[in-house]
Amino acid sequence: QVQLVESGGGLVQPGGSLRLSCVASGVIFRVYAMGWYRQAPGKQRELVATITPGGSTTYPDSVKGRFTISRDNAKNTVYLQMSSLKPEDTAVYYCNARNAGRVHWAQGTQVTVSS
Repeated sequence: QVQLVESGGGLVQPGGSLRLSCVASGVIFRVYAMGWYRQAPGKQRELVATITPGGSTTYPDSVKGRFTISRDNAKNTVYLQMSSLKPEDTAVYYCNARNAGRVHWAQGTQVTVSS
């Protein structure tokens, strides 16, 4: 059974930092492309970052230079380091695993950026 479990969300002030973690089980983690998405109230879910099995990363312009995705295959874990956070980064953040047409989602973790 595939399971993705996130942690690290919470409340942070503008300009602050937060690190999200997502631990995968039930999959051969090293062959999966991993991603982080987010969904704000009233908006569509959007891509935040992706990392391939080989470690190549992509980011949309909205987070480039502020967010960093990384993976530790030994720990079956993908991370999202978020810095210089803005109120518009407030959303539920979802971890995602993709391989050969199979897609798995985590339950989501709330990130709120507010003073």
